[in-house]
Formats: sequence, structure tokens, C-alpha cells
Amino acid sequence: MAWEFWSKRMDQEELVEDGGYDEYSVSSSVSSSRAGAMNGSGPTRLVDPLDPLPGVGTYEDFNTIDWVREKSKDRDRHREITNKSRESTMALLHSVSDAFSGWLLMLLVGLMAGALAGGIDIAAHWMTDLKEGVCLIGFWFNHEHCCWTSNETTFQERDQCPQWQSWAELIAGTSKGPFAYIVNYLMYIFWALLFAFLAVTLVRSFAPYACGSGIPEIKTILSGFIIRGYLGKWTLIIKTITLVLAVSSGLSLGKEGPLVHVACCCANILCHLFTKYRKNEAKRREVLSAAAAVGVSVAFGAPIGGVLFSLEEVSYYFPLKTLWRSFFAALVAAFTLRSINPFGNSRLVLFYVEFHAPWHLVELAPFILLGIFGGLWGALFIKANIAWCRTRKTTRLGHYPVIEVLVVTAVTALLAFPNSYTRMSGAELISELFNDCSLLDSSQLCGYKQPVNTSEAGVDNSLADRPAGQGLYTALWQLALALIFKMLITVITFGMKVPSGLFIPSMAVGAIAGRLLGVGMEQLAYYNHDSLIFRGWCSPGADCITPGLYAMVGAAACLGGVTRMTVSLVVIMFELTGGLEYIVPLMAATMTSKWVADALGREGIYEAHIRLNGYPFLEPKEEFEHSSLAVDVMRPRRGDPALAVLTQDGMTVGEVETLVESTHYSGFPVVVSQESQRLVGFVLRRDVLISIDNARKRQDGIVSASQVVFTEHTPAQPPEAPPPLRLRGIMDLSPFTVTDHTPMDITVDIFRKLGLRQCLVTHNGRLLGIITKKDILKHMAQMANRDPDSILFN
Repeated sequence: MAWEFWSKRMDQEELVEDGGYDEYSVSSSVSSSRAGAMNGSGPTRLVDPLDPLPGVGTYEDFNTIDWVREKSKDRDRHREITNKSRESTMALLHSVSDAFSGWLLMLLVGLMAGALAGGIDIAAHWMTDLKEGVCLIGFWFNHEHCCWTSNETTFQERDQCPQWQSWAELIAGTSKGPFAYIVNYLMYIFWALLFAFLAVTLVRSFAPYACGSGIPEIKTILSGFIIRGYLGKWTLIIKTITLVLAVSSGLSLGKEGPLVHVACCCANILCHLFTKYRKNEAKRREVLSAAAAVGVSVAFGAPIGGVLFSLEEVSYYFPLKTLWRSFFAALVAAFTLRSINPFGNSRLVLFYVEFHAPWHLVELAPFILLGIFGGLWGALFIKANIAWCRTRKTTRLGHYPVIEVLVVTAVTALLAFPNSYTRMSGAELISELFNDCSLLDSSQLCGYKQPVNTSEAGVDNSLADRPAGQGLYTALWQLALALIFKMLITVITFGMKVPSGLFIPSMAVGAIAGRLLGVGMEQLAYYNHDSLIFRGWCSPGADCITPGLYAMVGAAACLGGVTRMTVSLVVIMFELTGGLEYIVPLMAATMTSKWVADALGREGIYEAHIRLNGYPFLEPKEEFEHSSLAVDVMRPRRGDPALAVLTQDGMTVGEVETLVESTHYSGFPVVVSQESQRLVGFVLRRDVLISIDNARKRQDGIVSASQVVFTEHTPAQPPEAPPPLRLRGIMDLSPFTVTDHTPMDITVDIFRKLGLRQCLVTHNGRLLGIITKKDILKHMAQMANRDPDSILFN
């Protein structure tokens, strides 16, 4: 996403070249177990482990955090607070507040995200209706709210009231005839283009990171990668505004994925209020995992599904404590959204429905058929969308994002307006397709032939199976055209420089296909009651087939095929409909779609975009199936220059500075001597430079000829020698190591589960080389016959 901005940042950053232990080591905290004096003789200044030098323990942009050190730092901090809590009442209160701060932060995240989501829903609904007309009693009312208080509406035309006027009525004075149709058509296109232009302009001018879904980047950030500004306040403000504009423009996109990004922005900003989360990147990522759950909770009104979505799809590290806090935050967010009541129906979602007829075992066959369709559509969509996005990046098309958005918006509006099912918003379309027809329903999808006598009507205001009428046939043709339109236009819409989610468009495609199949099954049952398939459970006049249920199952199948979600998707769909008895059809369709889609391509849409953008992300679901060893992947390779190392007591300050400044490596192994190459520890480039610079400014006698010492005891110095510089306090005394014959599948698991940035390779204690996360990603790309240089960022 935001390709131009990424390119500019890459030019500005000092990116590391291939061929060294380079990419991921940027910083470290001072070792809390042993902080040595910076000078071995004369006046000494001990380094406080809990008050490190400025710059030590921080991370630069486009680098990966050190999970192990961050967790260790937090354990040391917690241990110190616990020990001090026994000494005084104030320390005890500080301990209690520290323990409670996580829950307070979750409360704030839930309240803020829920309030923003409610505002986005209300604004998007109003601006979507603004394309068709305006309310005379208050322009801020949407169509539905405008006609609520009207006493002049009829059942057949419940959306028509004098208070709401279309643009044709305002401009031409009439709502009938070709001229009125053309006026409404042109105004629809005008508003769509205006909203899209404002959205893409705001994104380009103020927050390039606000475009796209945000979920691929959120997954990468949660794995430990640093992207400065991606979760900042400007991104939050612009994404919130442009999300409303993009959804209102009528483009084939949804707000659900971007709401995850919005919730994570809220969490990141609120983390700065609490020292525990502001100063520890690993702790902050626990909060971001909970925020991802909040995003889905407010997007679908599904708090449990949101927690499972974060666990299954987004999070990299998800301890049990985060599970509880995610649940609490999702609950608070859902309660906040329910209090705002943005849809005016006392529900958390726009398309809440309840089906009255149970499903039969025979219907599993069409449900599985919908699963197959969803899997095929998901795999086809991913391949087509990635191909289009790659074309956008590698051709001149990517240089004109504003023109691209306006052209796609114009084409979408031109083709969508004549068809009532493409003209309405994605959420309204899904609500219409999920709808279970009743006797009083005036929808075209309920255009059945009326029963001869009222005894043929079903109970509970529901319709018994009846032959399709002219209205239903018209609706089916329009739906078939809408299906083709949605499938094609979504491919080129997702990935443009506006906020664009994929949940609603994918669900809309599946819901249309499901409704078509459901109506077909309903008519098949009506005309073949006595056949072997329907005999015994679908008697004449019975309400035995629910087309809305097929739409729901189709929506889950297509969304599962695109994202490869399973458990969380079933729970989300269950929470949307409130129907416990429909879990089995949802499970059958979802698993079928995943199997079919996986057979055609292992990656979901988010993983495919992560790979397309070259983010350093080790996919936990991907198996390493090759028999290579650590020695095959480590650097230096044969023919490469020797490994650049520091010795524990044989180098001067000048020699260390020359080595550091003449290389681009971000970390250096420390060995006993150049001859023995026995490993002692590992130091980071940033920490070495900061420590030397601080010593030159604050300590007497530190010059280029001063000896750099990484040992615990300072070796004897000649009387005339300048005082040595002790840097043992910044050295990692326990770097992760593997032997040269360690299988790479085990090494990859170590990197995934511990979140490592680099791992040293030894043989009988002698240092041979180093493996970084980027080396592993390049090796895996090479084994999969992909371009290893596609891993763009260090």
C-alpha cells in the first residue's frame, strides 16, 4: 500500500545491502543484570539499568524489535516494582496502579474505538443517501430518519415521504420521466466523484499510510516490525474522515478492515499515556492485538468473533492475559456502539436477521456447493487482485493514484446506478439478501405469486413456498448482473489509494450467489414436492427452504475463500444472525471454501499483500518443507568477506569506530580474539556508537587510543595508557546460537516463536556466521521459486 511513500522512505533510510548480518539489529536496552562502569579507572559513572542512555533501547524506522529483550526488560521492571511494594504504602499503591493500568487502557481503547465507529456509521449512512436526495426538515438526516416521523408514508412506498426529496424533485420539480432519471443519474455520479476525490486527495496530502485495508501492515507490525507513523494521530484522523468518504462514494469496498486499523491507531495513541506501554514495544503489541479484536467487534457487532479474529488471523503473540483483555475491550466497544445505536434498530449491525425455518440434512449438498464457489472465487480474486496491484506498482499507472481513483469511481457509478442492487451500499445489499421474506414484505426478492387462499400462507408472518412471480424473475436477472459487476470491480478497487476493506464486497458476492441458489432450491422444492430428495420433509405449502440462509452461507464461503478465516468467521456470522442452529451449514461451507482455495493457492489475501509489499513477515501458517541446514543459509557465504567482529579486549576506540563506520551491519559478534573466534556475546551498532559518543563527552580521558573492554574485569594497562572504555553493560551475554548442522525447519520455528532478529551460527563454540530474519525470508522465497530480492525492507 502507499507505494510512493514507501519508495520515498526507502530512499531516505540507510537500508542495508545484501550479504551481511545487517537487517534487524538496531538497538538494545542496557543489561539489567550487570551494568558496568563506563571507565575502568579514575572518576566512574555507573549506568543505571532502568535509566539507559538516551537512544539506547529505542528502534529506528523499518526495523524489527527484539522480543526477547523487551520481555526480559518488562520482567525486570515488574520484579522491581513487586519488591518495592513491600517497603512502603506509596510503593504498594504504585504496584496496584501498574497492575490495573492494562485494564484501564483496554477500557479507554474500547470507548474510543466504539465512539469512532458509531460516528463513521452515522456519517457514512447520511452521505450515502446524500447521493440520491436531501431531507427538507434537516439536511443532516438520512433518508430513513427523515421519513420516520412522517404520517404520509404508505406500506408500498415506505421510503417515500414529502420531507425527503430526490435531486430531480429539487432541480426539475418532478420525480417522474426520463429527465428526472437523468438528473438523478448525473447527481449520483457527481457526489460519488466528489467524495472519492476528497478521499484520495486527503490521503495523498496528509497521511499516505491511511490508504488500503491496513490489516497486512497491522499483521506485520504485530510480528515486531516498526513502521513509524502508521498508527499515529494523523493517520487516525485522515483514515476516519476518508473512510466515510470512500464508503459513501459507492466504490466496491467496506469499512470493516479499515476499522481494525482505526482501533489499532486508538490503542497506539492511548499507550503513550502509560509508561509501561510507552517504553516497551512488546507490551504495546499486546495492546494492539486486543485493539484488532475491538476493530472487528465494532465493525460487525461481534465481540466474540473479534477476539477469535485477532487470535486466528492477525496476532503474532497472543498470551492468555491478552485474551482476557481483548474480550473486555471488545465488550466495552460493543456496548459503546450499542449505546450510540447508529443504525436506529437497537442492533449492533445493519443486517441482523432471524430465520424461522430449520435447515434439513439434504441442504448440506448446496451449502457445500456454495463452499466450492467461495473457494474458487477467493483463489481467483487473490490472483487477479495481486496481478493488478503488481501492474499498478510496476507501470506508470501507479504514478497517477488520483486519476485512477476517479476513473474507477466514475465507471462504478455509471454501471451501478441503473441496477438497484448495485446502487445501494454493500451493507444494505447484504441486508436485503439476508432478508427472510414475510407476508408484508414489499421487496422485489419477495415477488412471489400470491396464494389463492390465506390457508397457504405460512405461520409467524412467514411465506410458504410459492411459485416465483414476475417481480422475483426481474430481481434474479438484476442480481445475476450485480454478481458479475461486483466480482470484476472489486478486483481493481481493493488496493487503491483510499481506505478500502474487503469484508463487505466479498460477503456481497457470496450473498448474491447464495440467494440465487436459494431461490433455485426453493422453486425446485415447490415443483418437485414428490421427488425422492424432498419427500418427507418438504410437504406442499410448507416453508422449508430459506433463500436468506443460502445468502448467509454464501457470504461466509466467499469471505472465507478470500481471507482463509475459519473459526472466527463462523462465530462472526453466528453473531450477525443470532441463529445457533445454522452453525453446521456455516462450518461446512467455510471449511469447504478453505480447502478449495488452499488447493489453488496457499496464501490468503492479506498474506499475498504482505509478500507483494515485501514486508519481513514470517507466516506462522506456512510450513518449511526443505532439508537445508543452518550453514546453507548463514552469512558470510563462501567467497564473501570474513565476518566482521569485535574482540573482547584487543581493540581501541578508534578501531571500533572505523569498523562500525566502514560497514552497514547493525550488530557485531564479540569474540575472545581474532584467532580463536570463540563467541562471547553480541553488541548492536547503535548502542556502540551512542556509548562511545557519550563517553567522549562525559568521561575524562576517553580518546581514540583508549582500549575497548567487554570483559568483567579490566585487564592491566601500561601506566601511560589512557583509561579503557568498558562496554560490557551494552553487550548481550546470551545471544541465541545454533550449530552449523541445525536443520532450517527448526531454525525457522525458533525465529517464529521467539521473534528473533538474528541468530549466530557456531561449531564447537567457534563462531562461523549469522542468520537474520531477512536471510530466512530470502531463502524461503528462493525455495519457492520467487524473487529473493522481493524482501524490500530491512
